[in-house]
Amino acid sequence: MQTILNLGRWIFPLSFLMYVGLHFGKAETGADFVPDFLPFPYFWNYFTGVCILAFVISALIRKYDKLATSLMALYVLLMIFLVHLPRAGESELEAVNMFRNVMVFGALLVYAKHVAKDTRLIG
Repeated sequence: MQTILNLGRWIFPLSFLMYVGLHFGKAETGADFVPDFLPFPYFWNYFTGVCILAFVISALIRKYDKLATSLMALYVLLMIFLVHLPRAGESELEAVNMFRNVMVFGALLVYAKHVAKDTRLIG
């Protein structure tokens, strides 16, 4: 059973590769999520795709993983408040996205606290 539970350390960060693929494979869709008050939506789409990829790599190689996971949690929290919450009344899908991101935010905090090991920059 412990072996199966240990797979979570790999499966959780690898699951974010789907978002990396969406950011680069469907850039127009990702750019649509950028709030109107931010200029250059394609830049922000690609930039966040790179940041998500950096989190995945950091978590897998366990270098700066606590920092990367904490920053990823901050990114997801910002997505909740800047993207999904303002649009939650527009469609049921946006409300689902918001609740999914709340779950992901919580999971990232748990991962940062109990799985990430590199405490060089944050304790």
